Amino acid sequence: MAVYPEFVSPVVDPSVSVPIFLGAVAFVVVCFLLTTLIPLRRLNGRMAGPDPRLQAAIEAIGSGAWQPAADLLAEAGTDWERRTACTRALAYSAVHDGDAWLTAWQAAAPDDPDAVMVAASARVQQAWKLRGAQRAVATSQEQFDAFHRELHAAREALAHAARVCPEDPTPLVDTIWTALGLGYSKDEMREVWIELDARAPHHFVAHCSAVQYYSRKWRGSRLEAEEFAARAVHEAPRGRLMTLLPLIVWFEHEEEGDSAGRYGMPDAIALVDAALEDVAATAEGHPGLPVARHLLAYFLVRQHRYRAALEQFRHVDGYTDAMPWRYRPWGKLSYRLHRARAVWGALLTRR
Repeated sequence: MAVYPEFVSPVVDPSVSVPIFLGAVAFVVVCFLLTTLIPLRRLNGRMAGPDPRLQAAIEAIGSGAWQPAADLLAEAGTDWERRTACTRALAYSAVHDGDAWLTAWQAAAPDDPDAVMVAASARVQQAWKLRGAQRAVATSQEQFDAFHRELHAAREALAHAARVCPEDPTPLVDTIWTALGLGYSKDEMREVWIELDARAPHHFVAHCSAVQYYSRKWRGSRLEAEEFAARAVHEAPRGRLMTLLPLIVWFEHEEEGDSAGRYGMPDAIALVDAALEDVAATAEGHPGLPVARHLLAYFLVRQHRYRAALEQFRHVDGYTDAMPWRYRPWGKLSYRLHRARAVWGALLTRR
């Protein structure tokens, strides 16, 4: 009987198939490593996105030169968003890398209001460093005592900074973080907010800080945080990133439980879509834009909208100082894994 070739059982030569299989596995592993654990460039955990002028100032103060920091704040002028972002970044460097440059700045220009402001901001950050990042149950009484002592000193320093910088909202933004730690009442917080909002309406970092105060884990509830965020969105024009606030509230409260299936629900998708429109209308150079892109990239990956997530990652790739990565004990790894998921998801699902 004739045997037709198409019905002949194929004979697999192991000497050929095994190397091919191992080669394919190796290729997949290498691709995974290149997009996750071995990034093409080192990740910057101190900034949310590229900012050459700020980066240059931070590098300069690392060698003890304070003038670039002074120039950076002088150039910011009345761009309050940028002044706040730069002040807090410089203060962070003073606390974590050494403050000899700040001491020299204050000695050379004791009446410089910008030096006063950076020093006050550094007191706040020093207080939170003393407390540590653990939850209250994992924080010792000694840590709390040191935290509260430093916060009381910071409150006085911030009040002085607010007087010598009568238009700048930055000292009042940092005051919100003393309010968190010292347990300001709602009336006390309202007084701070009225003055802050008068100085700089729709200030992004100020609103993000206030959302923390009104959240359930600090001094409020989910409802209070949602109401504050909704009011900010209603009052602000497009392009001020206020639509990120409801997204932050959602993240802060949903992440506490089993939220895996909630990211794809209509309410979460609607929040992301509104924030995407706001980001598209925001001027390049807004310091809050990289922060927004990180959070959107995370949400978009969780919603399996991989191509849209990749678009956000492209703008901030190489930087990780933003929510949600800063909430993770292995933030840089989490960033890499979500970025890789976006890459592979876009390739394999075309979504």
